[in-house]
Amino acid sequence: MRGLPWPARAHLVAVIAGALGLFGHALLSGRFARPDWPALLVLALLFLVCESVPALLHVRQAAISVSFSAALAAVVLVGPEGAALVGMTAIFSVRPGLALTKRLYNGAQFAICGFAAGEAYLRLGGKRGVPEIAGFDDLIMPFAGAAAVYVPLNFALIAIMLSLAGQVERVPLRGMAQLLVSYLGYATFGLLIAGLWATVQSISAVLVLLPLFVARWAFGQYWAQQRSYDATIAALCQAVETKDYYTRGHCTRVSLASTLIAEEIGMGPERLRAIRYAGMLHDVGKLGVPTKVLQKDGPLTEEEYAAIQLHPMRGLEIVHGIDFLDEAFAGIMHHHERHDGGGYPMGLAAGEIPEFARIIAVADAFDSITSDRCYRVARTVPVAMEELRKGAGTQFDPVMVNAFVRAIERKGWHPP
Repeated sequence: MRGLPWPARAHLVAVIAGALGLFGHALLSGRFARPDWPALLVLALLFLVCESVPALLHVRQAAISVSFSAALAAVVLVGPEGAALVGMTAIFSVRPGLALTKRLYNGAQFAICGFAAGEAYLRLGGKRGVPEIAGFDDLIMPFAGAAAVYVPLNFALIAIMLSLAGQVERVPLRGMAQLLVSYLGYATFGLLIAGLWATVQSISAVLVLLPLFVARWAFGQYWAQQRSYDATIAALCQAVETKDYYTRGHCTRVSLASTLIAEEIGMGPERLRAIRYAGMLHDVGKLGVPTKVLQKDGPLTEEEYAAIQLHPMRGLEIVHGIDFLDEAFAGIMHHHERHDGGGYPMGLAAGEIPEFARIIAVADAFDSITSDRCYRVARTVPVAMEELRKGAGTQFDPVMVNAFVRAIERKGWHPP
């Protein structure tokens, strides 16, 4: 627990105490009288194997596993207490570098999730024990209810812990909805294990082990791809900022501001990821602009300004072969267009300007105003907000300006 803030310590103790309380209550009330030990041991082993080889996420030191399928099978086969015991085996995970406090927390929160899911299953009319083949249909709705309790509760407990520990950046918020849906889908493996148990018993766990690891591999491939995408973007941004040292951190801040606007106007997860990439790469075309022009302290000549105006098109030329950027191309190409048609490179106006470009134009201007430049010092956020309001309808799309103002008023501005 060393190094954890006191709220995180309190949450850790509360979750562990809650799990112990559940086990104590189950023992005192006789609910552990005659457990199905063979089923319990097989499911615990399956859970432990899956928990010991998770797939890494594209956020630092975070990982996911498909062990919850075994816990949900335990809900059906051995009831709430058995599912809690299966989840508690996470303490014995052989994942390297896993601290004791993390093991205890994982085991406790999995136990709580298993017990809660088991209670939901019973209350919805499910029966514990090996299901009858003829009555398998009766399992589906209670099992769906158990999964709908287990997965969100598991997500919530982990997110609370990371937030209290000051590691909220490790919570993959942008992909959370997609991840949640994927978890609910993979939960059906638990129903498959329970169904197969009626015919082949413990061999069902072995039969399901292969598709479970395929699911784990699919998780890993998806997040490895995301890490690869992010590394590509970061490398290009680093190249730009190395060349134009007056704008260090500019790409990251524009990406953050663009994402705030996109969230405010209700963009979905896929487009949010694309606008984040577009914000990061909006100035990548500066790699094609002479360094002496980018770093010039005095006013630009006509030829130099013309070279600067070409950077959106240069940017599109540089990244056009990167397939995953998708809609980001339009933001990179047109982020210097003006709402009144006086911008470049094509002089588009109002609705002719792609939505991504209208968002990035506001975010880019905001960061320029609030950052130090070779020709002036940074101004405050309120001053920048006022400048954006003045430019609404001429330089900027008023809808995007208003969305950004609302987002900043509600969330504040906290650049990395």
